[in-house]
Amino acid sequence: MPQPTRRLLLAAGLAVPGLALAQSNSTAGDWPRQTVRYINLYAPGGANDILSRAFCQAMTQITGQQFVVENRTGAGGTVGSDAIAKARPDGYTMGLGGAANLAIAPSLFPSLPYDPARDYTHLTGLYRQPNVLIVNTAVPARTLPEFIALLRANPGRYNYATGGAGTTPHLSGELFKQRTGTEMPFVQYRGGAPALVDLMAGQVQAIFDNLAGPYGSIRDGKVRALAVTSPERSPVLPDVPAMAEFLPGFDLTSWNGMVAPAGLPQAMVLRIAELSHRALQSPEVVRVFTENGATPWLAGPEDYAAYTRAQEPLMRQLVKLSGASAG
Repeated sequence: MPQPTRRLLLAAGLAVPGLALAQSNSTAGDWPRQTVRYINLYAPGGANDILSRAFCQAMTQITGQQFVVENRTGAGGTVGSDAIAKARPDGYTMGLGGAANLAIAPSLFPSLPYDPARDYTHLTGLYRQPNVLIVNTAVPARTLPEFIALLRANPGRYNYATGGAGTTPHLSGELFKQRTGTEMPFVQYRGGAPALVDLMAGQVQAIFDNLAGPYGSIRDGKVRALAVTSPERSPVLPDVPAMAEFLPGFDLTSWNGMVAPAGLPQAMVLRIAELSHRALQSPEVVRVFTENGATPWLAGPEDYAAYTRAQEPLMRQLVKLSGASAG
């Protein structure tokens, strides 16, 4: 096509076949060209913040551009999620998209300012963290089968705690009770740390929590770990069995990936995913993730989106079973 004609068509806002795709690929090929804003839904200093910062530091080193973590907390992650959804789809704003805000929130909150199925571009998996069932050392059960037998013989006598209703640890506890046919009253705390303190003091007998929280207490023998909730054992606690070893198919982990606003060009999505997977396999990221009970999750855009879609109806069933609500 002669250049003057091309310029006229562009000035008139008419499409030139293949030109838009070529421009998109060109833009994606040199991404990022400026600072990238990464929205973390959780408060500074926690495990998700530590993992996010390790990933962003690796992305900074790989790309030569700054990846800045912005903590946007509130309303169970919905504040930050809404900020991601309403940003420009230019590849320079992205953030966490995981079990809490994409799979659980639609059932937990009566209304959301964003639509998990419509408002995001799925970029890549980031990490998975199993939950772990731990008990006070005075509980007369050293294995998961012994604990199940103890609960069945003493319905309602032993309780369990988590750091919040409607979280993956809480839903892990409810799934455990459903699968084992046991009674174990739920005690809600405002965080995993105070629940752990009361567990060691004997105020509660068991806890489900993300592995990162009680890991030090497990390692030091202050509490007893009975099982992790992932389908396989965690490399962080290789001697602790997976629940699926006794309850086939049991799988309820905390998972997080990275999302951007809807409408991001596919070429840029693939570019971001490729660079992200390089970052997730860097030795420093693997080290930090392992120390915080997490495993890098190298899910590509399509697999990550499909996993998210499959998780939402499963979480809806468990939220209904648990009776959890945002209020």
